[in-house]
Amino acid sequence: MAKEVKKLKAVQINSLPPGTHSDGNNLLLRVRDSGSRSWVFRYKQNGRAIELGLGSTNDRTLAEAREIASNMRRAIARGQSPKVVLRIEKPSKTFSDYALECIEHKKAGWRNSKHASQWTNTLKQYAFPFIGDKSITDIGVDDVKAVLNPIWKDKTETASRVRQRIEVVLDYAFLHEDIDKSNPARWKGCLDHVFAAPKKVSPVVHFNAIPYMQLLEVMQALRAKDCMSAYCVRWIALTACRSSEARGMTWDEINMTTKTWTIPPNRMKSGREHRVPLTNECLEILTKLEKYKSGNDGMVFGQKLSDVAVSKTLKIVSYPKATVHGLRSSFRDWCGDKTNFPRDVCEAALAHSVQNQTEAAYRRSDLFEKRRELMVKWGDYIDNRSNFKIDQEFFENNKRRALNL
Repeated sequence: MAKEVKKLKAVQINSLPPGTHSDGNNLLLRVRDSGSRSWVFRYKQNGRAIELGLGSTNDRTLAEAREIASNMRRAIARGQSPKVVLRIEKPSKTFSDYALECIEHKKAGWRNSKHASQWTNTLKQYAFPFIGDKSITDIGVDDVKAVLNPIWKDKTETASRVRQRIEVVLDYAFLHEDIDKSNPARWKGCLDHVFAAPKKVSPVVHFNAIPYMQLLEVMQALRAKDCMSAYCVRWIALTACRSSEARGMTWDEINMTTKTWTIPPNRMKSGREHRVPLTNECLEILTKLEKYKSGNDGMVFGQKLSDVAVSKTLKIVSYPKATVHGLRSSFRDWCGDKTNFPRDVCEAALAHSVQNQTEAAYRRSDLFEKRRELMVKWGDYIDNRSNFKIDQEFFENNKRRALNL
C-alpha cells in the first residue's frame, strides 16, 4: 500500500530546510541552499521523469501552485503536454527574446565591442531559424541537434561557438524562469555523446610562419620600404606582439627614456597591462615616424592602417601564404632553438597567460628585465642587415603573387 504523502501547509513554506518537499499530486517545493524556494511539477513521460518549474514562492502561493498542478494533471489526462497550461497562464519568452536580452546584459563585460554583433549574427543565422520562436521551456536536446547537425562537419569551429552561445542563453533563461533542469546544449555528458569532438572533426590549423632563418631577408626587404605598413610589420616582428596591438599603438604608450612600450589592459587579449622592452631598431622606427606625429591623432602608425594592408605588405616581401600572426611563431621557434632562456620568459614575451591557476596565483612578476635581455638578443639576430642583400627576383615574384591574391 502506497504511503500517503503529508500535505504542505502554507505556514511551513518559508521555514522548510533545503531539499525537495512533496505536496502530493505531482507538486514539489524545492528549497535551495541559497534559500530560494520554487514550485516544481514532476511527471513521467515514456518512463522518464520530467520536471517543470512553476515559479518562485514569492510569485505563487501554495494554493495557486496546487491549482496549476491540478490543471496540468488534467492536460496529461487529455493527452496534452502539461506545458500548455503554463503557456495559457503566462506565455514564456522565446529563445530569441532571451538571446537578445542576454547579449545586452553581457555586453558591458566584453572588452571588444564586436563580440555583441558576433553573438547576435551567429545566433540569428544558425539558431533562430530552428529555435528562435520556441518557448524557452520547450527547447530540448533534439532542438539543439537540429541547429548543429547542418554545420558540425563543414563549419565545425562556427558550430562549436554556436553551441556555446546557445548554452549560455539557455542558462540565462533557466535562471530567470526558475527552471530546474539540465541544459540541453551542454557539451560534457550531453552533446559529447551526439557529436564528434571539434578537434577531431576539424584539427587546429596553425598560422603559417616564416622560418626565423629566412626572416632576416624579409626584414631587409621591409627596411627598403618607406611606408606605414612596412614599419608596422617590422615592429610586430621585433616585439612579437599581435597585429591589433601594434596598429592601435599610441605615442602615449611609448617611453623613449626607459625604452618601454606599455600596452593598456583594454587593448590586450589577456585583459592585463603588458610592458614591452624596445630594441634599438624599434627606437629607430619611432624616430622616423615622429615627423607624422601631429597629423595622426596620437596613433603611431596612423588611424587608417588595416590588418589587410599589413598582411599584404608581409606577403609581398616574403611568401603568399605568410601570416602576420605567424611572426610570433617565428620568434618562439627561435627562442626554443637558439637561446637558453627559460620557457616562462619566452611565453611572457608573447603575453601568454599562465594556464595553471595555482601557478598563476603565485606569479607576481612580469619578468621584464629578463625579457629585455631576450628581446635585445632577438633584435640583434634579425638586425644583421650588413650581411644580407635583397634577392630582387625573389622580391618581385612574391610581389606579383601577393597582388594577385
